[in-house]
Amino acid sequence: MTEKEKNDKIINLAVRKGFFWKSFELYGGSSGFWDYGPLGSIIKKKILDEWMRFYRIKEGFLEVDTPTINLDKVFVASGHIENFVDIIVKCDNCKEEYRADHLLNDLGIDIEGTDLNKYEELIERNNIRCPVCGGKLGRCQRFNLMFETSIGVDRNNRSGYLRPETAQGIFINFLRLSRLARTLPFGVVQIGKAYRNEISPRQGIIRLREFTIAEAEIFIDPNEDGLSIDKVADYVVNLFPRDYNREIRITIKEAIDNKIIRNKFVAYNIAIANMFLTRIGIPNEKIRFRQHKKDEMAHYASDCWDAEIKTDKYGWIEVAGIADRGDYDLRSHSIESDQELYIFKPFDKPIKVKKNVIKPNMDIIGPMFKDKSPLILEKLKKGEGIIKDGDLHLKIGDEDIIIKNGAYSIEETDEEVHGEKIVPHVVEPSYGIDRILYSLLESSYREEPLENGEMRVVLGFKAFMSPIDVAVFPLLPKKELIEKSKEVTELLKSYNLYVFYDDNGSIGRRYRRQDEAGTPFCVTIDFDTLDDDKVTVRDRDTMKQERIKISDLGEFLEDLIEQSKSTP
Repeated sequence: MTEKEKNDKIINLAVRKGFFWKSFELYGGSSGFWDYGPLGSIIKKKILDEWMRFYRIKEGFLEVDTPTINLDKVFVASGHIENFVDIIVKCDNCKEEYRADHLLNDLGIDIEGTDLNKYEELIERNNIRCPVCGGKLGRCQRFNLMFETSIGVDRNNRSGYLRPETAQGIFINFLRLSRLARTLPFGVVQIGKAYRNEISPRQGIIRLREFTIAEAEIFIDPNEDGLSIDKVADYVVNLFPRDYNREIRITIKEAIDNKIIRNKFVAYNIAIANMFLTRIGIPNEKIRFRQHKKDEMAHYASDCWDAEIKTDKYGWIEVAGIADRGDYDLRSHSIESDQELYIFKPFDKPIKVKKNVIKPNMDIIGPMFKDKSPLILEKLKKGEGIIKDGDLHLKIGDEDIIIKNGAYSIEETDEEVHGEKIVPHVVEPSYGIDRILYSLLESSYREEPLENGEMRVVLGFKAFMSPIDVAVFPLLPKKELIEKSKEVTELLKSYNLYVFYDDNGSIGRRYRRQDEAGTPFCVTIDFDTLDDDKVTVRDRDTMKQERIKISDLGEFLEDLIEQSKSTP
């Protein structure tokens, strides 16, 4: 079976069994949009629940839920309006548009950055033509990937964008969140939809225009360590450092000691990411963490490691990124909003320092700036303002204020200081949930020959991750068996198990249908059940069967599902 054949089978199975399918099928669909069906919605929620267990429960992070539409100023500050771009190229003949880097990647040419001349030179040198019609490609252009919208109904409505990440909703709430957290370090999580106007999404749920992400923003004191790695020190991960150009298998402690990973919070979260992915069922040998090359780094990052999963058709795909964002975001929003975003860190004892204080001459400033003079005085009291070439520069709203030399003086004073302002740095683990779901589906898919010569298809999810916990069948569609089966179904529901009842078709075909859905256990009620109150429990993976008393059945299945959480 080729990689394409396997991928086609997985997609067909996913659509047929209700994991996912193309959106808007009634109207012809639109690339980059997919719906999750009944089984896909359940397994997606289970992935998110596990993610929350790691970050909100075990790490103790706060959680927020912020709008998916943000004001344009948010993305001016974050740098997305200027930097969140891809390079596109259009066919002069058929007008089909492509990502230029994808056309080059198909020829084994790696390229990063946004230098249009570099892209055009490589396309021309390699004689790259339109993949659809063979026509000549036009000039390369920068294309911003955010969806723009307007907020309000009148002519003066505000410009906004659908968010490409949830992170900005956390950063702009920093002052409130830091007061709730009270001390550094602290983390804030958010799960939600994000949007990217992808140029030519053609990889199913791998590349979407609307997708689900789970992000944590971890605020740390740049002047302190503040983190013990004891519980992950000996944890082994597969790293692909940019300077090595190969994979290495190494403990977290060794990676830190050898300065392969320079930020302990990044290293710690690489371990957490690996633990999360293996727990939900991704094989460890299919996971690696690749460090970004310097020219592929996001505009906000000083370092970034992508969690990548090896897939059969697409090769290594990025499913998460652990980025060191430094103080980029908080400083950028401080400048754009004209509000300081910091944490006040008190000293053990106050200290005396000499400080230069700007003293305004209000006799000059008052008449010169009139109604703005109270705002100027307030900002100078806060210590704001920069002296350039003898003049004092201030910003009030969007206006730059220049106070000439002579309208102010500088005095040296002794001041008792009780603490310092800290602009925290941020480490961000960001997970693409749709890609993780696809990877889990592919990793779980297998085909097995049966004794009768048929082939059974199995989704071998861990029991606790399976969308259906247990299926219940009457052996035959007889009234007494159906009634007993429905009694057992209701009993198992009382254990908070998701139960699928099926009395249609032969028992063998019903088993096959549940194997395809990934259901770990099937319970069959037969005529012996009516006498001994026992049912047959069939294991998906081994196909072995065991007779269990109905009174013990709920706890028996609960124990098996719980045990699956600790299996590799």
